[in-house]
Amino acid sequence: MRNLRKKMLALMLALTLVLAGAAGFGNEQEVQAQENGIMAVHFLDVGQGLSILVQSGGQNLLYDGGDRSASSFVVSYLQKQQITNIDYLISSHYDEDHVSGLIGCLNTFSVSNVIGADYIHDSSLYDSFINSTDALGLTVQHPAVGTEFPFGTGEFTILAPSEISSDSNDNSVAIKLTNGENSFIFTGDAEYTSEENMVSSGIDLSCDVLCVGHHGSASSTSWDFLQAAVPEYAVISCGAGNQYGHPDADTMDKLSDMEIEVFRTDKQGTIIAVSDGTGISWNVAPCNDYSPGDESDPGTQPAEDYAAEFESDPGDAQYTEGTGAAASQTPQEEMVWLSATGSKYHSIPDCGNMNPDTAREVTLSQAEAQGYEPCKKCY
Repeated sequence: MRNLRKKMLALMLALTLVLAGAAGFGNEQEVQAQENGIMAVHFLDVGQGLSILVQSGGQNLLYDGGDRSASSFVVSYLQKQQITNIDYLISSHYDEDHVSGLIGCLNTFSVSNVIGADYIHDSSLYDSFINSTDALGLTVQHPAVGTEFPFGTGEFTILAPSEISSDSNDNSVAIKLTNGENSFIFTGDAEYTSEENMVSSGIDLSCDVLCVGHHGSASSTSWDFLQAAVPEYAVISCGAGNQYGHPDADTMDKLSDMEIEVFRTDKQGTIIAVSDGTGISWNVAPCNDYSPGDESDPGTQPAEDYAAEFESDPGDAQYTEGTGAAASQTPQEEMVWLSATGSKYHSIPDCGNMNPDTAREVTLSQAEAQGYEPCKKCY
């Protein structure tokens, strides 16, 4: 208990220091982070766009910069962190709502490394991005999937793209950022095809925090990708009342069904996560608002339809009509599945909410006696 208390106090101190930096106070945060193995991940509120600042061990990483209207905000935010050098500037892809703010940062800060997707985007913004990079004497790097980069007290690994396509979104550079036992995944606007390639790559995609792809669009965040990542938290970066209806009802159904806690920049503003290598603290509590951006959107991939593919044989148990919940079971005979971690029991070992490789089978009564509750997806 004493060790847990000390750990919580240290994590709270780290978050306090990060918030002080966000408010523009000194550089004590940088010193403390370097000494304590702290990694701070700032999901900036750039409206309908994406920009993530990561600070660790005296180094800075900027993943995307939001659209043109957010450029000055991003520059100002970094300046309040006492940042003068960006060690890694990553453009997930070259759509306006991701790359615009990076141009302002290239023209304001010293930059050591620039990473981007290996394709040419037919736009003046892309030309400005390349020209700004050239002016610093830098070349945009296109690292292969699996390439690892040391960063601060941890590292990051390139997850995508494994191939270049005609779809700008699927060319997004995706990374997995690791700090000790904690990990974060950023996928830009990567859609189903790229997610499928990431799952097939053999790279461990499990993470604590997933920055949901394409602002919560229905064309990203596939069931297979979520099953591989199994995040505890999801962060959605989108603008309030945006014209695209992001986040989509399909995506929010999945996150809700898998009981993934949700943060949203359209509801909560800038969100900051602080990792000490063993735990993560946040500047705000999860909003867990699973409503879609377009309230009239009923969704086309409701979670219950996906779950129906894995339902037990109706002869094995009786179900309450309209709820999918078990009404009565055969005493001491029905078997359920438990994962290595988690608090739910499952009707099958691979329903998508657990790792089937570590699943174990017990009786329903044993699971209930240990405090387990039914999984919403397969019950």
